[in-house]
Amino acid sequence: MWRCNILMQASIPVVALLFFGVMNIGTSSTASAQTSAEIINGMEELMRGESSRAELTMRIERPRYNRDITMRSWALGDDYSMILITAPARDEGTTYLQRENEMWNYQPSIDRIIKMPPSMMSQSWMGSDFTNEDLVRESSMVDEYEHRILREEEYEGYDTWVLELIPKPETPVVWGKVLIWVAKENYMQLRIENFDQRDELANTIELSEVREMDGRQIPTRMEMTPADKQDQRTILIYDRIEFNVDLEESFFTQQNMRRVR
Repeated sequence: MWRCNILMQASIPVVALLFFGVMNIGTSSTASAQTSAEIINGMEELMRGESSRAELTMRIERPRYNRDITMRSWALGDDYSMILITAPARDEGTTYLQRENEMWNYQPSIDRIIKMPPSMMSQSWMGSDFTNEDLVRESSMVDEYEHRILREEEYEGYDTWVLELIPKPETPVVWGKVLIWVAKENYMQLRIENFDQRDELANTIELSEVREMDGRQIPTRMEMTPADKQDQRTILIYDRIEFNVDLEESFFTQQNMRRVR
């Protein structure tokens, strides 16, 4: 999107991307040279910037149909973001606004802005495998998780650290554990596995198609697959992204939800 908070933090973020104290028990010389906190900070800095603007395509794949959604997104720090749906035609102009932990939705068909209550945050976003909360929830992985370097291994041709993150008791997330594969050469996230409170795999996010965008080598494709629904997935593709663009808090208003294009 000009940026979707998921993630990639996933969220999550999704995705959340998405889409994030300190324990480091690695034993090799490479692991001892980097703490888990340093790795997480490098990973987050790669994708974040002070502000960003992006254009994305989301592809929702189901056994009986596929659906593509294109969007633009603007973000300032962790607390402000806006997403504008540009296609398909029936959803064009639909806008989502995040200010800190609150979220609003503008529906042009009825010319109405609706504040989304907490009960809606766990619901699917635009029929995808991401939730509304994936768009607005940006946890500080360093502060809100206990984390460690679990192991080192090769993944998809990259030497990686595999980090294990356990949310602290006061951290408001649904996951009981998160595993993240991070490339050693530049802190790229390559894979995320989210586990539920019973330590069962809930979903997997794979990041791929590394390209240079605005001077940074980043994964431009994020694919989420629910563990219990192997026949469906949601794919996010960055068509364009710019970092450290000129944005002010005054851009992220309910009034601008109707005007933004």
